[in-house]
Amino acid sequence: MKLQLVEGRGHPNVRATHRTTFELTRESHLTPRGDCIIAVSADKAAADLDRSFVQELRGGWIWIGLVVGSRVEVVKARGSIDITSSNKVKLIVRRSTFIEPATVGVSADKAAADLDRSFVQELRGGKRLVALLAASQRALEYREFLGVLVDHFPPLGGTLG
Repeated sequence: MKLQLVEGRGHPNVRATHRTTFELTRESHLTPRGDCIIAVSADKAAADLDRSFVQELRGGWIWIGLVVGSRVEVVKARGSIDITSSNKVKLIVRRSTFIEPATVGVSADKAAADLDRSFVQELRGGKRLVALLAASQRALEYREFLGVLVDHFPPLGGTLG
């Protein structure tokens, strides 16, 4: 299993109403039309992910733990041999199987519209979002990923590494 930490922040224009994707972007601005974007000013885009992480992801699985304040959302998606992870601006997780350079997960069990509205409200307040991405060649159980999240996630008392 390979781990990556991505940090960004919410924005007053976060709507999180897109039904098929969610996105983190390095850009600092957000218009109301960006209904899939859940965080701006991200410290990583798809191209910034470690190559060993991307290799683990290709043909495997990805779990994403999203934390804002004390609120946590967990998303599970598939990797794909076709993922290039080459976009330098954004990182996208999709419900569909469509792949482009920003895609890091497909066939996800959640999109922006599925996030709890209290979680989204925290993002609208501009709060810091921390995402732990775990890529694995085998399908992890939900409880197994929660253990990884607690053990390795700095806001929950763990350390990434």
